[in-house]
Amino acid sequence: MEKPNLDYINQLARGDESIKNELIEVIKTEFPEEKKEYLNNLENKVFKKIEENVHTIKHKISILGLEKSYEAANEFEHNLREQSLEGQKEFDQILTAISDYIETI
Repeated sequence: MEKPNLDYINQLARGDESIKNELIEVIKTEFPEEKKEYLNNLENKVFKKIEENVHTIKHKISILGLEKSYEAANEFEHNLREQSLEGQKEFDQILTAISDYIETI
């Protein structure tokens, strides 16, 4: 499995530590709430809301340099439109990897 990284954030910041820190802080603040909302909607099987959660979280996946994981999230989002949870296990593993990573940055 891919490992999250700050390569894209570093590109965006162009050496400006304050921008880099601000982007990291946004991820550290928003991601846990987005994950919590996703898990709540998943528990309640609210497919439209789950799809919206996955769509939002995909942006964090991309920013953290997880290209293959982004594709998996995209596929899961598509499956949710068909009322299918296929891809959920892989998506949940991605969320765990991101959660673990943001505790270290």
